[in-house]
Amino acid sequence: MQNAVILINTEKGQVKSVAERLAEVDGISEVFSTCGRYDLVAIARTRDFESLAELVTGRLDDVEGLRETETLNAMQVHSRHDLETMFALGW
Repeated sequence: MQNAVILINTEKGQVKSVAERLAEVDGISEVFSTCGRYDLVAIARTRDFESLAELVTGRLDDVEGLRETETLNAMQVHSRHDLETMFALGW
């Protein structure tokens, strides 16, 4: 599984509509509106690197109102949820 954080800036006045469109894109699991340097943060989860590449360089280009993105490919995932699951299994 490939995980990535996609930092997004939208065209002026397009935050909500871009977020709604992104939430419909296969491979995007969550979209957060934020304050600060970026308008939105999307979490991508794909089966492999090729699928992630297609998402970032292909399907995101089809989202109207998206101005720029920066993709951070996750090397490892550290999650409390994963730890709780592991301990529940007796690890």
